[in-house]
Amino acid sequence: MDPATIAAFAGAGVLLNLTPGSDVMFASASGLSGGPRAGIAAAAGISLGGLVHTVLAAFGLAALIAASPVAYDAIRWLGAAYLVFLAVKTWRTAPGNGHETGENRLYTAFRRGFLTNMLNPKVAIFILALLPQFTTPAAGPIWHQILILGAIFAATGFVITSGYGATAGFLRTVLSRASGTLNRITALVFGALAIRLVWE
Repeated sequence: MDPATIAAFAGAGVLLNLTPGSDVMFASASGLSGGPRAGIAAAAGISLGGLVHTVLAAFGLAALIAASPVAYDAIRWLGAAYLVFLAVKTWRTAPGNGHETGENRLYTAFRRGFLTNMLNPKVAIFILALLPQFTTPAAGPIWHQILILGAIFAATGFVITSGYGATAGFLRTVLSRASGTLNRITALVFGALAIRLVWE
């Protein structure tokens, strides 16, 4: 692939990821709920979900989802229901209690980030619309180029999103005495993401 094309795509990806969206909001909420490492773990899960969406786009499955309103809506509503479940669970968590420690907490944040991304069909459509614009038949198989671009986008997205998540986590550390309030804020963010997923 042309290095100039890759550089242009990477630059576009950085700009897109710097703009706070659902991924940034989720990683930040995870950081507020579980600390800096949880925010980073959530970002890693989100990035892995993005890679899976890239594979789906490369092999045409994302196009099938886009062409099927029933499948699209089913995934969208399932994703919203999952976010509502997380919101309720976080809201009910007592201050200072209910948080896992060590590797279990990080795995939970990672899993939630992955599932939230995978259950958002808008991510699949976004990748399907963006990545092919930076491909060219002269550079080889299109599916191969899409996988390369998807990996670049996931990598830049992880760096930026984990930065947001870690920053929010450090804020939690500073405001540890207000953990109950932070849990409520996190729950509200999850709820807002659910509404956004259904409404838009």
